[in-house]
Amino acid sequence: MRPTLTLRRYVPRITLFTRDNCSLCDDAKRVLDRVWEKRPYELDTVDVMAAPAAKWKAVYEFDTPVIHVDKTKENNHRFQTTTQALKLMHRFREDQVEELLDKVMLKPAI
Repeated sequence: MRPTLTLRRYVPRITLFTRDNCSLCDDAKRVLDRVWEKRPYELDTVDVMAAPAAKWKAVYEFDTPVIHVDKTKENNHRFQTTTQALKLMHRFREDQVEELLDKVMLKPAI
């Protein structure tokens, strides 16, 4: 059975919450780069210390890096992640990111 056109319209999106001078954030970016080589996804990066990210600063100021993994329609540039997204914090491995990508793509579309 082939995937339907509707299923192909959804893609995984990772939102990386980061900040300047964060060595764990640099490690997280390298992990995400390696995952992307195997399994492309859309990526948003949010600097929790920047003014536009004020709502996330209260949540993640002392917890970066954090990734949220969501399922969204392809090229949906207005998409905003939520606290209900699947997430990993601080130190994570490629296999953990891939596992979340699998889980999120199996969830029903919203």
